[in-house]
Amino acid sequence: MKQKINSKLPKVGTTIFTTIGKMAKEHNAVNLSQGFPDFNADPTLLALVQEAISDGHNQYAPMQGLYSLREIIAEKIQSLYGHSYHPESEITITASATQGIFTAISAFVEPRDEVILFKPAYDCYEPAVELCGGIVVPIQLEGTEFKMDWQALKNAIGPRTKMLIINTPHNPTGTILSGADMLQLQAILRDTNIVVVSDEVYEHLVYDGQAHESVAKYQDLAARSILCASFGKTFHVTGWKMGYCAAPQNLMAEFRKIHQYVVFCVNHPMQHGVAQYLKTPEHYLGLHQFYQQKRDYFLSAIQNSRFKFKPCSGTYFQILDYPDITNEPDVAFAERLIKEYRLASIPISVFNLNNEDNKQLRFCFAKTEETLDKAAEILNKI
Repeated sequence: MKQKINSKLPKVGTTIFTTIGKMAKEHNAVNLSQGFPDFNADPTLLALVQEAISDGHNQYAPMQGLYSLREIIAEKIQSLYGHSYHPESEITITASATQGIFTAISAFVEPRDEVILFKPAYDCYEPAVELCGGIVVPIQLEGTEFKMDWQALKNAIGPRTKMLIINTPHNPTGTILSGADMLQLQAILRDTNIVVVSDEVYEHLVYDGQAHESVAKYQDLAARSILCASFGKTFHVTGWKMGYCAAPQNLMAEFRKIHQYVVFCVNHPMQHGVAQYLKTPEHYLGLHQFYQQKRDYFLSAIQNSRFKFKPCSGTYFQILDYPDITNEPDVAFAERLIKEYRLASIPISVFNLNNEDNKQLRFCFAKTEETLDKAAEILNKI
């Protein structure tokens, strides 16, 4: 007799990233779908981790993370955003930002609590809320430029609202929240008990002279927020799955209650390597120039194509609009691009409320110029 299982996530299937990645491999496609670089990390960082391994840092790290790493993270946040987090009680090293986000949601969301998030949204948020018995309250960003609807946020807040999840720079759209946006958000939340989870994994990838507006820059927001960041995204080592969370002590104490039983601790030698690497601020302060050059190279290469675009303001993702090319649904068009043209991208509708289809695809430009040239040649033929 086959065992009957009641799924805790009955509506969740295989992620679009897995589906598209599998198709890209089967058809030997140029892969601009998943958000990972196809070039190696800085040899200096790799050497620092190798040194840590050789020096014997191969057993459990402290549950909260290596103190020297937490200390330099605190210094970095203070320098960039002007907010002081105590390394002992307010910063925790995580096994990726995704784990940090999951842990933050698990620490505070109870059955029937409502969690507001903005769509399109990165796909790890909603399942974590549902696993906790929470209710997702989605707000669709407006139009093809994904503007914030602040009145919709005000209308969505109710007596059961426990948490709000924000993401800037934003995946999958490449947009950013402005200083005015953050002040508006701070004012809306000021008289509430809502906890904010702020996904800031692309904090150093903001372009055209604009600034990253972290919750840490805003006193009232910082007091209610769990900031989630990623070393994998920052230093071209997504496979390391390593990040951190920063939050006021009262929030971090609850966060750590869950964290210690989810992973206990994070890769020890890599923590030593990253701690040393962060001592040179240029290793992260120059990243916006590095990736803006790649964005501009890619967009210049496809400027005569039939795809339309507005240069992204952050992340290493570029949205391309294709209404002038075909009326196909974006999922179907993305699949056809792989099968017929051998180019992989991510359709945006899968992240939207009610799978709203605005005929947009997301392309990752964290690639070598050789890869971007191959992709541009294909796009220009369509």
